Amino acid sequence: MSRVAVLEGLGTAVPSRRVPNAELAQTLDVTDEWIRRRTGIAERRVVDPGTTTVDLASTAGRNALKSAQVDSVDAVVVATTTPDRLSPATAPEVAWRVGVAPAAAFDLAAVCSGFVYGLATCAGLIAAGIAERVLLIGAETNSYFLQRTPEARGPAILFGDGAGAVVLRAGTADEPGAVGPFDLGSDGGAADLIRIESGGSRQRAREASAEQGAEADRYWAVSGQEVYRRAIEHMTQSSLRVLRAVGRTVADVDRFVAHQANQRILDRVAELIGVDADRQIGNVATVGNTGAASIPLALADACRNGSLRAGHRLLATSFGGGLTWGSALLTWPRLDAVATEQ
Repeated sequence: MSRVAVLEGLGTAVPSRRVPNAELAQTLDVTDEWIRRRTGIAERRVVDPGTTTVDLASTAGRNALKSAQVDSVDAVVVATTTPDRLSPATAPEVAWRVGVAPAAAFDLAAVCSGFVYGLATCAGLIAAGIAERVLLIGAETNSYFLQRTPEARGPAILFGDGAGAVVLRAGTADEPGAVGPFDLGSDGGAADLIRIESGGSRQRAREASAEQGAEADRYWAVSGQEVYRRAIEHMTQSSLRVLRAVGRTVADVDRFVAHQANQRILDRVAELIGVDADRQIGNVATVGNTGAASIPLALADACRNGSLRAGHRLLATSFGGGLTWGSALLTWPRLDAVATEQ
């Protein structure tokens, strides 16, 4: 029987600071009701000044190892769009802080699809025999990349900070926790719809040609209406494709979790797929859009409150900048999620 990735641990880290809509409303020239109606978000978590993505990722990683009751892995993959530095990657420092060095370590950049892309990547490492056990972490400190002005209120009301991590081990497809299959896709022709313009070689090339960038280029820019349309389209179609790949229908799905982008998007995708409210998992109302961390954070909350239980057949789907999208199937194992506020 071929090797597959099996989920055996889940850990999270969220900032202790809560930022309710009322705290943003006056600065952004909106109201709490306006934010809730458009996003479903009531509050988000924001790091204290000085806390970085590596800090959150390391805490979540340690918690996932504790959940799995293991102290070593063969590889660490960190999915993030808000790394501590352009170079070197975030993952090697995280691996060192967590205490699993000299494990292989690298970053993965697929924006809000990072966790699902990471699951597929880690599953590949395990299937190929390169690793027996892998630590996957989605971590973001989006608050450092937001302009809190009326002109940039779209991203400012959406994004929050946090990290979620899982431990995956080699196993067989008939085990609880087995992950897969996957459906992944991208559309680079729409790369400008979700972006942080500066920080890479394009900015430096522009500077070399004496063309100066704007201050806003340092922060998240999101083309809201077009992103809304494409997120619904791609998460819906990707979810249906991954079900068809194993001859299943939505009736076979016990729980459904989508990237926690916006409650209106989540509701519409669930409606189109045919998932009723009792089978949906989500926490966007209390943490906002945490990018690559959103799916593991939602899973951990559902695991702790009992709405996600061992044996549940889970469908996960995501959409993010790139554009990227992806979906995965798995059967939920028996485990305890470990959480930390910092």
